[in-house]
Amino acid sequence: MRSDLTNLTDALEGLHARGLHRRRRMLSGAQGVEVCCDGRPVLNFSSNDYLGLANHPDVVQAFVRGAERYGVGAGASHLVSGHSVAHHALEEALADFVACERALLFSTGYMANLGTIGALVGRGDWIFEDRLNHASLLDGGLLSGARLKRYPHADVVGLRQLLLSCSEGTKLIVTDGVFSMDGDLAPLPALIDAARESDARLMIDDAHGLGVLGRNGAGTLEYFGLTRQVEPILVGTLGKALGTFGAFVAGQHDLIEFLVQRARTYIYTTALPPAVAEATRVSLGLVKEQSWRREKLHALVVRFRDGARQLGLDLSASPTPIQAVLLGDNERALAVSEALWEGGLWVSAIRPPTVPAGTARLRVTFSAMHEDRHVDSLLDAFARLPKGLVTH
Repeated sequence: MRSDLTNLTDALEGLHARGLHRRRRMLSGAQGVEVCCDGRPVLNFSSNDYLGLANHPDVVQAFVRGAERYGVGAGASHLVSGHSVAHHALEEALADFVACERALLFSTGYMANLGTIGALVGRGDWIFEDRLNHASLLDGGLLSGARLKRYPHADVVGLRQLLLSCSEGTKLIVTDGVFSMDGDLAPLPALIDAARESDARLMIDDAHGLGVLGRNGAGTLEYFGLTRQVEPILVGTLGKALGTFGAFVAGQHDLIEFLVQRARTYIYTTALPPAVAEATRVSLGLVKEQSWRREKLHALVVRFRDGARQLGLDLSASPTPIQAVLLGDNERALAVSEALWEGGLWVSAIRPPTVPAGTARLRVTFSAMHEDRHVDSLLDAFARLPKGLVTH
């Protein structure tokens, strides 16, 4: 809902009335599965720290050592005086990890998506996006000036029809690898085929797949067995499974060099603190070496889904740590979230515009630091809720 500056109070009251007002809860310590939030201890099922690395002692110490060597801030953009050996070493490590020729660091995933899309397409070009893509991908498409077409979620047949209807101009297909509010996967093999058939480029935002999926944690492409077999434009974030902060784009050498020259959100912003890059390299090593974290995550997800089915919960079709309990109504989602909170469980209610109208849900997320007893506590809490509140 849009509002001019003289009517902000009415606009805020309208958000409250429709169950769409959001508020921040405040942590008083590090990320974890048992945290102190708003002054009370709670069990956390709302974090994207999927592998439990945000507070890992080795990662923390690497950050401290990096700060002692490089200071706190980068001081400038990468193209001025802010590009350090720490940044460069991380870019090389990330490129190797995802089997691409080069990688380029950005300060956030949002900036990576806006900068990449804006550099690659413009007026006269075409961009094709899944309807459930992350807001940053949709905003990148809108701001690019290209003609934006949105295809039904994961519908490659519908995408092909749109591609056939558009001839002149560059074509860019854009998708999440793992959809952040449902946890399901993009049909990457079919999307790759569609891109090849139509002479289009494919851009994958694997923010929620990196570190989590694939034998080595290299993400959705590795999960589908496509690593080193395709040359996509790959976006990854560092603030989720890797537990630090920032983002990167990976791909062919010329792609990355072109982004260095043309991606405005890379050129015109201060580089990440080098200490963050140092911490991320250690985190990346843990992702590769400690496969037990992904294995444990999978076991926790299976345990939750089995228990949720027995309770009659309506779940999204997700094999990932993102498990959506679909409720539909905004007020209902808020009521369930608040009831769980009162029982010491932090599970966020997700409502429009983050998800389509009528699909409000609880977004349950798991970490490798959760234990079976934590999952059981959550299932027990769902079971104790009034009949009909979470089941139909």
